Amino acid sequence: MRIFEINRSQVSEHAALAPLTVPGACGASGYLWISLTREEFRASLAEVQQILQTLCMTQLVDLHVADLLNDQLPSHYDYTSLYDVLVFRRLANGQGQAALGNGKGSTNEAPPPAPATAPRQPRSGPPVLRRVDTRPVGFAVFDRVLLSVHPEDGAVRDAFAARLLAAASSDDRGAPALDVRATSARLPTSPSDLMLRVINQIVDGYLDLRRELTKQLDHWQTELIDPRSRFTNWGALMEARQSLHHLDEICEDQRAAMQDWIDSLETLPVPKGETEQRERELIMIRSRDVLEHIERVVHHVHRLEQNAETAVQMHFSVQGHRANDIMRVLTVLTAVFLPLNLIAGIFGMNFEFIPLVHKADGFWIAMTSMLVIAVLLVVIFWRKRYLARTR
Repeated sequence: MRIFEINRSQVSEHAALAPLTVPGACGASGYLWISLTREEFRASLAEVQQILQTLCMTQLVDLHVADLLNDQLPSHYDYTSLYDVLVFRRLANGQGQAALGNGKGSTNEAPPPAPATAPRQPRSGPPVLRRVDTRPVGFAVFDRVLLSVHPEDGAVRDAFAARLLAAASSDDRGAPALDVRATSARLPTSPSDLMLRVINQIVDGYLDLRRELTKQLDHWQTELIDPRSRFTNWGALMEARQSLHHLDEICEDQRAAMQDWIDSLETLPVPKGETEQRERELIMIRSRDVLEHIERVVHHVHRLEQNAETAVQMHFSVQGHRANDIMRVLTVLTAVFLPLNLIAGIFGMNFEFIPLVHKADGFWIAMTSMLVIAVLLVVIFWRKRYLARTR
């Protein structure tokens, strides 16, 4: 569990929830980021509900608690009058932290907790395909609290927390932030802003994955199109197509969730103050930026699926064309030897009176005639390009 108190100029990390249960603990202009893994959220649910009741005058409803604990929930958005819930699936890490499913067909009921040491079955195929496994990250956005529930590894949480602390320390020294893209040279001004920055980091992982998938598929395309190579890695290619389809479904769910979030922001009343209006506009801009990143991933995944399908079709087309070339050469050779077989068959008959049979040079005359016929047919077929090699 990691708890951060964020103000406009500083970030401080707390070790426990207990000191934060006092009203006004996070200051008039600050807010809290409570980040837990699913097991920690399950174990400390009562404490989390108490601090939400103290700071936000409300608690999470049971269905939203079940959603945050569900390890197979797809990306989606939901809301109440006092807080919003957004679930976003992120990529699992490369050390075998695979998803327990694709997130489809889940219900509001949370699955029974699995032992922390339960081994996960690694996916087969190239390493880049194993990264398509995803795990859900849940966010509950209040006015003064951001509650995030992460998978057991908490890689996204820890990476963004390091950037957040680095940005705060840079601001304290009066120097620019270390990661301008992640922090925009300032600290998040609200729980919504912080949530969108974490989601943007999740989406960036998909943007990096698409580059690796492109390299892998380009390598396979080269092998598929090369007529001299015999492609045998069909299992990995089929798994790649399934992984791309799975990734397409994940990104479509993410796009729908983010679009619902933007639609809900547009229905809110217009803020009266200039500062609140500016913050609302920044939230909308960041939300549209995240949506544009997701749409880029969706577009690229669609293009990769089309490329994979086109490469397979071109492979079979090349193989069919190569087979046609072989059959054409064999047909030409058969056509060349047909008259030769006819001559050999005539002179092999058991008739007593056959021309050239009883002559001393009859054999050489027949052989010369057969050679001339063969050369003549080869020249004719070559002129007609029946024996030409197709490039």
